[in-house]
Amino acid sequence: MPDGRTDNPQLIALQTYLNGLDKDEGSLIVALQRAQELIGYLSEDAIFMVGQTLNIPVSKVYGVVTFYSFFRTRPRGKYDIKVCLGTACFVRKSPAILNELATLLQMEVGTTREDLKYSLNTVRCLGACGSAPIVQVNDDLYANVQVSDVAGIIRRYLD
Repeated sequence: MPDGRTDNPQLIALQTYLNGLDKDEGSLIVALQRAQELIGYLSEDAIFMVGQTLNIPVSKVYGVVTFYSFFRTRPRGKYDIKVCLGTACFVRKSPAILNELATLLQMEVGTTREDLKYSLNTVRCLGACGSAPIVQVNDDLYANVQVSDVAGIIRRYLD
């Protein structure tokens, strides 16, 4: 991508979008949001393209990407699993639930499996403290989860 040429349709669409923006730092967040919508995450090529087109150093673009938690620099799995580690969930044993998920899915926390089927991450709050511990898979929320529930939850996403 450093030569500015691509045959990737997502990057072509991103470049078209970027060409219509003001070429300054005020456009950075919306440009990154659009890039993530188009690609699914912020690839190195997308970060480079945004910086180059908006005349912003790539190091600064990368700094913004890594500062805000809503930006992703890795592809997300088909099933994006989040385990709450906020105080209410933590004291009700969410770390044990997280460990069970990592073991059963054979993956590390904070990663996406190579087959892009699962991502496993932690969050600080899912806004359902009264039903802790909470596990979220895509838009499905599981409340009062126990370690013994984990295998059953995973079975729903084995397709």
